Amino acid sequence: AEAEAGAGGPRLAELLAAGRRLWDELEAGAEPSSGAPAVQDKVRQGLEALQRAAAMVAQLELFSENEELEEIASADLKFLLLPALLGALTLKQVDMSRRLEHLQSAREHFVHFLKLCSNYGLGAAPLPPAGPTEGGTGGEDTPRAEPSLVAMAMSRKAKIERYKQKKELENKLASMRSFVEGGTADEDQIREFYILQIQKWISTSLEELESIDQEMVILKSRDAARQAPAAPQGPSRPIRAPVRPFILTRDAAQAKVFGAGYPGLPTMTVDDWYEQRRRQGIVSGQSVPQRAPGVSDEELQKQQQEKKEEEDDEEALQKARNWDDWKDTHPRGYGNRQNMG
Repeated sequence: AEAEAGAGGPRLAELLAAGRRLWDELEAGAEPSSGAPAVQDKVRQGLEALQRAAAMVAQLELFSENEELEEIASADLKFLLLPALLGALTLKQVDMSRRLEHLQSAREHFVHFLKLCSNYGLGAAPLPPAGPTEGGTGGEDTPRAEPSLVAMAMSRKAKIERYKQKKELENKLASMRSFVEGGTADEDQIREFYILQIQKWISTSLEELESIDQEMVILKSRDAARQAPAAPQGPSRPIRAPVRPFILTRDAAQAKVFGAGYPGLPTMTVDDWYEQRRRQGIVSGQSVPQRAPGVSDEELQKQQQEKKEEEDDEEALQKARNWDDWKDTHPRGYGNRQNMG
């Protein structure tokens, strides 16, 4: 593998170095928004460089499942980081219309990196469970059992331990970086430096995979809610035919008078209008006042009052009797003392 890497020349190392440099600039960048054009240009350039490097590694068959870690040249160990860096840069893209696609792509890169590390026994990297894009039911989320309290506690403890190990690795890498990059480190120090980097990225990949799976569940639930048909909000109201304009009159006599003056508009008495509305089901028959033909409004009101007094309305009857008695004993104008003369 060392000879084949050498045949690839410094071009492969330059591509990896360019991708690493852009990643470091993005992590330490001062841009307030990840969607800024300058940030996304660096993401695009970093992805292009790393994708070209990964294609060259695959063409050279730099890594094999049948070899041991000791068989990999120290200078070639850094190329194991390519899938992890590709996954991290893929997550930096901000096109929300393709967010699910980017999450799936990043997940594939991280899983590929962990599988490589597992093959070489690096960091005892545990492989994550199959996600939405692996195995199962052809792309759909497989139902998972509710985690027990013991499992949750163990997971939390593992995260804490992983965080502590990551911090220790970062401190070691910071102390060794100047020697390796300055060219004063020997081969053993270079090998240790790259293995520490790989172990740090194993921890980072596990964290990113957990975050990716959670976000994918949220996005799929949101898309399912958008595609679900809207539930009916209530019974639909019957469509009524439009009402044609007409002249409303008190009685038939007025209808004849107005009808003669406005031949273009039909006339309708109140009784006819109520009857029409009752047939349409808009008003009930009890709300229609029954009126004899030729009876005026004053007469109808008087008849209703007399009918009311004749019924069991004791209060109205008693009030009318008291008023009659008072008028018998008090002449008209009684009590008016304002215009005495």
